[in-house]
Amino acid sequence: MDGLDARRALFGGLIDHAPTFPPEELPLEEGLVEHRRVRQSDNGWIVNRFVCPASKLAALGGEPLRLSVVIDTGRLPAGDARIEAIEAAGLDPDVLFDAAPEVYAELPLRDDVSFRILQLGQLGIRAKVRCGGAVTPSVRMLAEFVEACRRLEVPFKATAGLHQPLRHGDEHGFLNLLAAAVFGDEEEALAEEDASAFGLTASAFTWRNRSASADEVARVRRELFVSFGSCSAQEPIDGLIELGLLR
Repeated sequence: MDGLDARRALFGGLIDHAPTFPPEELPLEEGLVEHRRVRQSDNGWIVNRFVCPASKLAALGGEPLRLSVVIDTGRLPAGDARIEAIEAAGLDPDVLFDAAPEVYAELPLRDDVSFRILQLGQLGIRAKVRCGGAVTPSVRMLAEFVEACRRLEVPFKATAGLHQPLRHGDEHGFLNLLAAAVFGDEEEALAEEDASAFGLTASAFTWRNRSASADEVARVRRELFVSFGSCSAQEPIDGLIELGLLR
């Protein structure tokens, strides 16, 4: 990976774009237009898959997309080569086994979350965590989830509530979550509100006295924190530009 840029390693393909989901809730055609627009923008390399409910798959027609499908029908989709990932909540993990190249099972953040992550890992299923919405998990609960995924070597994605890079008020920031995944010290990283504590150059991602090379960041993105879903792709991008981490 000679010459890998740490900025690309940290943010490349980070956002799974879900414009038809709350709170954006765009009609499907408008969501597709927005997805095309942001993908074609200068910072479109940050946007990964189009997130689509299973119930709307047929309405996509032959649109050439890379898809992550959220199961909202109780049935697994089949026969669509565009599906790269499946996301589900409340389904028996055994049913999800080998349903797509990547499968994410959403877990409630409870006392048994570590055991549940272990079960997913044994099936080759990845974890998904909800960081906002109706209920926002505490820093401690989210930190325990990240630590367990790291310890048990189970990749995860996040969703909901991560529109801004930095933690503000009771809302989590996706830059904080990246730092927790890359550096450990999960509670401290997730609680960080000082923008000046973070740094990013072509060669390294830094947080306070910690530094990670582009290769180290790429490994964490590949093996631990894969992506997060957001109904807006533009808002997180604008937040990074405001912090001076993107142009």
